[in-house]
Amino acid sequence: MEETSAFEKFELQLDSAAKDFLKETAKWAYFLSILGFIGLGFLVLIAIFAGAIFSTIGSTMPGMGAYGSSFGAIMTFIYLLMAALYFFPIYYLYKFSSNTKKAFRDNDSGALTDSLGYLKSHYKFIGVLMVILLAFYALFFVFAIIGGIMGR
Repeated sequence: MEETSAFEKFELQLDSAAKDFLKETAKWAYFLSILGFIGLGFLVLIAIFAGAIFSTIGSTMPGMGAYGSSFGAIMTFIYLLMAALYFFPIYYLYKFSSNTKKAFRDNDSGALTDSLGYLKSHYKFIGVLMVILLAFYALFFVFAIIGGIMGR
């Protein structure tokens, strides 16, 4: 005889207030994802023109010489990397909003499940990114202290 846990027997029902909260959350998520895609477009535009901008700045500054063009290439790479990292949480947020809207429009619980999966992926990506950034900040702080001690 197979035993089932209480969680496996539990079936969740959403009342009208919970549905309204989810619908409004989906609208705001859609708005924020569209703004995110616009910001992503600006990042890509900056990346495209960063090489030209920084090479021009480098050629006008004395002492920069050939470093201006290489600095422009580095900045192009950094902005494209930022755009690539920025894409995934925006995409997950967009998919959450569109699937949530579809779930309520078509009364489709599968679409709601998919949308919540995308919301989980959004927060998981942001969480992992924050852990990585905090690790970089900690390393920077440690190196700054070591540099300060060595500079004395």
